[in-house]
Amino acid sequence: MANIKVLLADDHQIVRDGIKLMLEPQVGIDVVAEAENGTEIEHLISDNHIDVAIMDINMPEMDGIAATRLIKDKFPDVKVLALSMSNDDSHIRQMIQAGASGYIMKSAGRQELTKAIYEVMEGRQYFSDQATQSIMMDLVKNKGKSTSPEPIHITEREKEVLEMIVKEYTNQEIAEKLYISPRTVDAHRRNLLQKTGARNTAGLVRYAFEHGLVSK
Repeated sequence: MANIKVLLADDHQIVRDGIKLMLEPQVGIDVVAEAENGTEIEHLISDNHIDVAIMDINMPEMDGIAATRLIKDKFPDVKVLALSMSNDDSHIRQMIQAGASGYIMKSAGRQELTKAIYEVMEGRQYFSDQATQSIMMDLVKNKGKSTSPEPIHITEREKEVLEMIVKEYTNQEIAEKLYISPRTVDAHRRNLLQKTGARNTAGLVRYAFEHGLVSK
C-alpha cells in the first residue's frame, strides 16, 4: 500500500514545522506539500496527488472553510482534517458542512494526529474529545428549541451529480455527461451521503426533494 500523502495548510511556519516533526517518524505517512493560505492549495493538490489535507481554519486570503469547499468540489477524493486552536462549535459545524472528515485541536499529540489521519483515510470521521464535547454542549444548550437545522453546503458539481442521481443515471453515465471519471462521481456520491446523512441512494433522493435541492 502506498504511503498517505499529506498537505499541511497553516499560515504559521512554526505550526507546520511542529506537525512535520510529529509525522516524520510515522511509517506510511509522508508530508509532501505545505501551504500558507487557501489560495495555494489547488495547485499543490494537483501537483502532489494529496490524500489528506490538514487544514487550519483561520488563514489569510482564503480561510480553511472556503478552502475545504474548494477541495471537496474539485478533488472529492481528498480527505480534509480540520486543525484549530478553538473548539468553537460554529467553526466545527461550518467545517463539517464544507466537507471536512474530522476536527482536531492543535494541542493534539503525535498518537492522536496519526490516528485521525488513518481514520479519515478509512472513510470514517474523527473528532478530538474537546471538539466532541463542544458539539454535545451545543446540542444540550439548544435542546427543546424549535431551531431549524443549518443548510448544508453543496457544491455546484455535487448538485449536478445529485440531479443525475435523481434521474436514475448510473455512475458511468454521469461520468460521461460531466466529462469526469466514474471514480470521481463515486467520490461526489459519498460526499453527498456524508453531508446529507442519507444511508443510501433512496435516502439521498428523498433528501433532495424534501429540501428543494432538485426540481420535482
